[in-house]
Formats: sequence, C-alpha cells, structure tokens
Amino acid sequence: MPLEHHPLNREFSEFKTQLHALLSSDGHFVRLANEYEELDKRIYEVESGRVAMDEVLLLGLKMQRVSLKDELSAYLHKA
Repeated sequence: MPLEHHPLNREFSEFKTQLHALLSSDGHFVRLANEYEELDKRIYEVESGRVAMDEVLLLGLKMQRVSLKDELSAYLHKA
C-alpha cells in the first residue's frame, strides 16, 4: 500500500469553497487545520521509515488525526 499524505483539500474536496472561507476567517478552524496537517506530516514521516516510533504511539497519532478530521468535518458541514 503506497504511502500518502492526507491534506485537507483532498480529504474534503467537496467542501473546497467552505474550506477556503473558514481558513480565511475562522481562527479556531485554522488552528485545528494546522494541528491536523502537522499530525499528518508526523504520521507520514513514521510510516515512511524516516522517524522511528512505537506502533502504539503511532496509533495514538492516527486516532488524534481522525478526531481532528471529524471536528473539521463538522465545521465544514455547518458552513
């Protein structure tokens, strides 16, 4: 299975307009989006073998990413 980043613009391609609007106007959404992107980068680094990490810790990061994605999704559905 090839490694992939999971950027918000691809994960929520159907919400392109709402994503752009929230990233331009909502500080809390921007903070959550930045946190999501940083987690995604960390996970990719571990999965690519560039950074060593225990599987349990990696799973924790993935769970955090899913939680943030759910929260971001809720914002986008309201916008």
